[in-house]
Amino acid sequence: MVSDRTTGGCLLVLLTVAFVYYTLWTLVTPFFPPASPLLVLFPLSREWAIRLPALILLVGLSFVGILTGGVLIETAKRKRALRMGGTKGPQRAKGD
Repeated sequence: MVSDRTTGGCLLVLLTVAFVYYTLWTLVTPFFPPASPLLVLFPLSREWAIRLPALILLVGLSFVGILTGGVLIETAKRKRALRMGGTKGPQRAKGD
């Protein structure tokens, strides 16, 4: 089993590398000439540097919205069931 410290360290390194790569892709590559051999490290065009984060943000916000909507609907159903004469929770036996 991997310790939390090892997992955290690996995630920190991975995210730091991703941040540096993305920063170079968006902020530095526009200043390279089109024939630069360094552009081989960035296979997608620079327009995808904006599209990918926007797509990830859209999917993430959609997931949060769907999850929040589902929780609100379930809460409303439970409150309505309680008002209609349902029980408030699990019943206890008299000896408990």
